[in-house]
Amino acid sequence: MQSLKDRQITVRPGFDRRMTKEEINNCPIKKWNGPVHVIRSSERMTDAVEQLSRETILGFDTETRPAFKKGQKYLPTLLQLAGENSVYLFQLKHLGLQEPLIKLLADPAVIKAGVSLAHDLRELKQLTLFTQAGFVGLGRMSKEKGIKNHGLRGLAAVVLGLRISKSAQTTNWAKDKLTQPQIRYAATDAWVGRELYLKLMQI
Repeated sequence: MQSLKDRQITVRPGFDRRMTKEEINNCPIKKWNGPVHVIRSSERMTDAVEQLSRETILGFDTETRPAFKKGQKYLPTLLQLAGENSVYLFQLKHLGLQEPLIKLLADPAVIKAGVSLAHDLRELKQLTLFTQAGFVGLGRMSKEKGIKNHGLRGLAAVVLGLRISKSAQTTNWAKDKLTQPQIRYAATDAWVGRELYLKLMQI
């Protein structure tokens, strides 16, 4: 029979129970420090999509200008896609959802991994209707693995042992020029999505 001490040692936060906010905050904070490409022209978008189409797994996320008043609602202004070595941020304010991007989002051969996919895809389709393919919801995937935390921040702590900052979450994503903290925040969320998918596939 296991002693109380032995049972405590085998408890895995996030698996046997939800990892607490305090436990998440005790994880080391990390961010994506590799190349980030902010795309706001059709020419650069075509080149970026060509590069991304060669990947098999992408981290996916979107950002929308926050609404602070009742009845306010904004469309997504940023689409983030993370490949193995680079992260691409598409400023939808300038681009919209053009054909190359739509084809990538509809390509079943390229996995796009992220959280809250139903919400993000529904919002993107308000810009342009498209048929998505190749999307993998990390929340559902984590449930199937027996993980109790399903949000991006919680999953990053449970699965990767790191903490991601949310300091830029409620900033104005519709700004003409994004700040460096915004760029790193957006790139990190997409990168973490890709890393989570790879790790969850091993569990």
